[in-house]
Amino acid sequence: MRARIAVCAAVVVAVGALAGCSQTVTGTAMPAGSANPGGGKFRDLLHECDAVSDDQIAKTVGADSIERGFFGAICRWDATGPSGEVKVTFNWFETGSLEVERATLQKLHYGMKDITVQGRKAIQEQPPNDPDSCGVTAGAADTGIIGWWVQYRPGSTHPDPCQAAQKLAELTLNLSR
Repeated sequence: MRARIAVCAAVVVAVGALAGCSQTVTGTAMPAGSANPGGGKFRDLLHECDAVSDDQIAKTVGADSIERGFFGAICRWDATGPSGEVKVTFNWFETGSLEVERATLQKLHYGMKDITVQGRKAIQEQPPNDPDSCGVTAGAADTGIIGWWVQYRPGSTHPDPCQAAQKLAELTLNLSR
């Protein structure tokens, strides 16, 4: 009799637990990584860091060698060449916007310039008093924003970091390659 009561009690607890965990969610189902129903996805979803090859990055920043660093929502490379060390960073925020980026840059007192990259609105950004670093943020091909930062060693003779960041953004958004 005790065994039967124990089994019944266990069944009641299990059913109660299952019922307590269920819920109805309203809305439209979207594939993982998609922030825009009906819109597309970044063309290399889950491979964002491969949007531009390591060789293309090295060539663009004037480096002889390049090493991949952290990869995730933000991708990093360390490169070296005649100008010394170069730090390169790429980001893709699928729900980001140029307006949020602009507001953040204003709070940080960064220099900003409106530009166009592959026909998309973009912002060229530079930290105050840092001519060795520059970034470009542009509307992504499908949704959100992409950004590239190029940081040369302070005081070194190097190419223009803003031109390098813009070229990397162009390569990222060039859907015909």
